[in-house]
Amino acid sequence: MSGEIERLDRIAAASRLAEFPVMLDAALRAQAHARAPYSGFRVGAAVLTSGGGVYPGCNVESASYGATICAERSAIVGAVSAGETAIRALAVVTPTPEPSTPCGICRQLMAEFGPDVIVFAASSLSDVVLITTLAMLLPLSFGAANLDEAAR
Repeated sequence: MSGEIERLDRIAAASRLAEFPVMLDAALRAQAHARAPYSGFRVGAAVLTSGGGVYPGCNVESASYGATICAERSAIVGAVSAGETAIRALAVVTPTPEPSTPCGICRQLMAEFGPDVIVFAASSLSDVVLITTLAMLLPLSFGAANLDEAAR
């Protein structure tokens, strides 16, 4: 991936990563299970691990807004809970004609897995897919190196 955000359709997105259709299907299925009684913004996600596993997640809202978890973090937590340690790609599906990219806190958690994570943002209402890398979405991210520097 180059340092840009590409806007493609689903078929073209699949040509960029063979596992994208499986990830998209998992994210769409997870989106159907989202719990969004406050915002109505139902989101599904799926992560692809270095071992080839695909782990879905959905957003789960709480009346105590801080307890809400986004779909992307839900998928990452599922993968880590299953013993996965490396993430290659993440797909997120939103109910908007133009896809929405992961929020800041999701980007920060994704940074734990490196800047080269490929991010697919897709729409459940259209064929549009945005493709980029985490490095493009979160330049100059905070990470373990920052903590190491502070400890010196």
